Amino acid sequence: MDISLMVALVIALALFFDFTNGFHDTANAMATPIATGALRPRTAVAIAAILNLVGAFLSTAVATTISGGLINEGSNGVQITPTLIFAGLIGAVLWNLVTWVLGLPSSSSHALVGGLVGAAIVGAGFGAINIGNLLSKFVIPAVLAPITAGLVSFLATRIAYRLVKKRQREGFRYGQVFTSSLVSLAHGTNDAQKTMGVITLALIAGGFQGAGTGPQFWVILVCALAIALGTYSGGWRIIRTLGRGLTEIEPGQGFAAEAATSATILASSHLGFALSTTQVASGSVIGTGIGRKGASVRWRTAGRIAIGWVITIPAAAVVGAIAAWAALLGAAGVITDAVVATVVIVAIFLISRRSNVSARSLTIEPTQFVRPKRRKTSKKERGAA
Repeated sequence: MDISLMVALVIALALFFDFTNGFHDTANAMATPIATGALRPRTAVAIAAILNLVGAFLSTAVATTISGGLINEGSNGVQITPTLIFAGLIGAVLWNLVTWVLGLPSSSSHALVGGLVGAAIVGAGFGAINIGNLLSKFVIPAVLAPITAGLVSFLATRIAYRLVKKRQREGFRYGQVFTSSLVSLAHGTNDAQKTMGVITLALIAGGFQGAGTGPQFWVILVCALAIALGTYSGGWRIIRTLGRGLTEIEPGQGFAAEAATSATILASSHLGFALSTTQVASGSVIGTGIGRKGASVRWRTAGRIAIGWVITIPAAAVVGAIAAWAALLGAAGVITDAVVATVVIVAIFLISRRSNVSARSLTIEPTQFVRPKRRKTSKKERGAA
C-alpha cells in the first residue's frame, strides 16, 4: 500500500483514538464534582473540554516519549512502519471501547502502549522495543502513580476533615470547581500528547519528518481538538463508576481527590512520564474513601478496576499483534483490519444503546449529600420518652 495513504490512515485512526480517549477519561476530572453536585454534568464536561484543549498546548514532553522513547531506532530510522502503527492503534481503540461499554475506568495510555508494543513485536521483533524506557516511563509510573495519588488524597482528606468544621465543609463545593478544572488542564497536558506522539512516530516512520524531532504545530492542534470533542461527548458510564461506584463522595473528599490527581499528573507530565490519568484519579478516590471517617470503599468495584489495569497492556498487545499479523499480508490485510475493526466498533456502540447512561441520570441535587440537622428536643419531650 502507498506509504502516503498508510500514513493518512494512521492519522485518521489516531485522531479517533484521541476522541475515545477524551470521553473515556472525562471521569478523571469530572466524576467527583458531578457526584457531589458541585457541577452539573453538561457544565462539567464543557469545562473539561475547554481545558483539555488548552492543556494540549502546554507541553510536548510526553509526546516525545511516545515518538522517540518507546520504539528503538535502527540504521534506517525507527524500527516500526506506519502499517504496524495502524495495527497497534486498532488494539488501543478496541480495548478503549470495550472497557468503556463495561463502565470500567481503564487506562487509554496503557491501551496505546500495549497496542504499539504488540504490533512492533510481530513486525520487527522484541529488539524494536526500548525495554528500559518501557519500564521507566510507563510500567513503573503505572505502579507508583495511583499509590502516590491515593496516599496524598488520604492525607489531604484527613487534614481537611480535621481542620474544617462540619458546617463549613460545603465550601469545598466551590473549591471543587477549581480543582476539577486543574485536573482537566493536567489531563490535556498528558493524554493529548500521546496521540501527538503516535502521529509524529508515523510521520517519522513514513519519512515525512526527521528522526528525533517533536510534533509539528498542526499535529498539536488537531490532537487538541479531537480530545476536546471526545471529552465534551460525555463518557457517562465511567463517570458513574468513578463518581459513585467506589465510595460515596462528599465535597471535601472530592476536593482532596482532585488536588492529589492534578498534582500527580502535572509532575509526571513535566518528567515526560506517559502515566495513566485514570489510575491516578481512581487511586485518589480510593484514598479519600479510606481517609474520611465513616466512609467505606467498595472493594469489589476497586478489584474490577485493578484487574482492568493489570490486563490492559497485554490485552491491547494481543489485539495489536493479531492486527499486525494481518496487516503484514499486504493491502488486503490492512483492508481486512479496517473492516473488522469498524464492525466491532459499530457492534460495541449498538450494545451500549441497550443500557444507555445519560447526563440526566447522573444529575445530583446540590443538597443530596448535606446531612440533615438534628432537631433539638425539649425537656418535656425527653421526659415523655
